[in-house]
Amino acid sequence: MYIEVLKQEGSLCAQHCLNNLLQGEYFSPVELSSIAQQLDEEERIRMAEGGVSSEEYRTFLQQPSGNMDDSGYFSIQVISNALKVWGLELILFNSPEYQRLGIDPINERSFICNYKEHWFTVRKLGKQWFNLNSLLMGPELISDTYLALFLAQLQQEGYSIFVVKGDLPDCEADQLLQMIQVQQMQRPKLIGEETAQSRDERVQKTDLEQALDVNHPFDGTGMLDEDEENFQRALALSKQEIDMEDEEADLRRAIQLSMQGGHQSEFSDSASQNIPHSSGTSQFESLSSEELRRRRQTYFEKQQQQSQQGQTPDIHDKPATSSNALGTDPGGDMSEEDMLQAAMNMSLETVRNCLNTEEKK
Repeated sequence: MYIEVLKQEGSLCAQHCLNNLLQGEYFSPVELSSIAQQLDEEERIRMAEGGVSSEEYRTFLQQPSGNMDDSGYFSIQVISNALKVWGLELILFNSPEYQRLGIDPINERSFICNYKEHWFTVRKLGKQWFNLNSLLMGPELISDTYLALFLAQLQQEGYSIFVVKGDLPDCEADQLLQMIQVQQMQRPKLIGEETAQSRDERVQKTDLEQALDVNHPFDGTGMLDEDEENFQRALALSKQEIDMEDEEADLRRAIQLSMQGGHQSEFSDSASQNIPHSSGTSQFESLSSEELRRRRQTYFEKQQQQSQQGQTPDIHDKPATSSNALGTDPGGDMSEEDMLQAAMNMSLETVRNCLNTEEKK
């Protein structure tokens, strides 16, 4: 089914109104302008009958045309003269003469509505009424029960309504709608309404995307996978550093505990030996883990050289405990080498005691 609805272009609504009424491209702006100029000339002749030198005639010549303007507007006189070509006549809908006839609007064939400079057609095609306003995206279906209310609403808004009397030319839409009826699920939108709605949707979408970017600045599967991999690598490196720090702390703690245990077991019953263990403890506490490893490596290298020369160190002759290791120097100060050896022996003894205790538990 095809219903001719010419959309608004400039202010040529009078042309669109006529062509929508007749359902075809019957009138052009040039043809309507010619009719308007003819009407202007007829009015000028009538004014000249009162005298070309009269004040009224000179004022009339200075005024612009009342039948058309540069925007494309045409008067009701132009529309009425254009419809006379097809044998059609316009009657004011709310005039006393028409109201006395008592005709139901649904028994008419078409109406032309005007408000200020806008014109549009309401026409019956087949058995259904349609609003063929050129400002709409398409024809608007009007039910028979709603037609009278629709026309009354237009009158309340200030529209002038004209009834089109006469036989309209045949059209394809009218022939098809004589056999079928159509249903309209949604009213057509105004031409500018859809554009404004699309612009508002784009603005809302932009705001939503900005909000999402603020809340999730690194969106994307590839980016998440790379961040997860870097995070796992950082955790592994951090765990290694923590393990190394724990190992160094355990070594320091073992040496400190072994020294404290050795002093308590060896020197608790005899104060005459007077070994300066406090200074030794503080000395070992002040040593760093790297220094301890370096000294321990030096000690092991020296022991290896002695064993190659046939000398047997005390640590191999007899398993030295914390007590007999410290007892080798009962009355004097211990050298760093002896203190390191004693610390190592006491560390080993402490570890063995802790392991035995754990096994018993």
